[in-house]
Amino acid sequence: MINFANPYMQHVMQGQLRVSNDPKQTLTSILGSCISACMRDPELRLGGMNHFLLPGDDPRNGNSVRYGGRSMEELTNALLRKGAARHRLEVWLFGGASVLGGKTGVGEANCTFAYDFVRTEGFTLRGHDLGGTRGRRVRFSPYTGEVEVSLMRVVPVSKPVAAVPVSPEIELF
Repeated sequence: MINFANPYMQHVMQGQLRVSNDPKQTLTSILGSCISACMRDPELRLGGMNHFLLPGDDPRNGNSVRYGGRSMEELTNALLRKGAARHRLEVWLFGGASVLGGKTGVGEANCTFAYDFVRTEGFTLRGHDLGGTRGRRVRFSPYTGEVEVSLMRVVPVSKPVAAVPVSPEIELF
């Protein structure tokens, strides 16, 4: 069971990745249409998480980790540099929701890219929770391989929020 009060919990933001073999470390991310891959070498108890926004490669050849191609390569290479064996790498995939009602198609494209990457690279897909219309919170222990996913609640707003009047005597800066 992952300890949610863990002072070693580290959030992985958009365009970031983290790698750890610390038994106390938990990596976490909040996803909408983005994808997080949790990747692990079970023999070394070494793993990591990324968080990418867009599928494929950076069209400007900028090699931005905001794109899946670069993010997945960087995560894989970070694990290999720390001694992981490519043939032992396990992957879990999360995210890719259509949070804006499917208007952009980014979530679906991210899901397709992530599946294709894992298959093409020959990694073992241990699990996934992709698609849908709700965001997710993912928690991953690289040391144990435990993963917890929770769907974000959707709270409808019944009426528009009124603007708060500002007094002319108050200076905003």
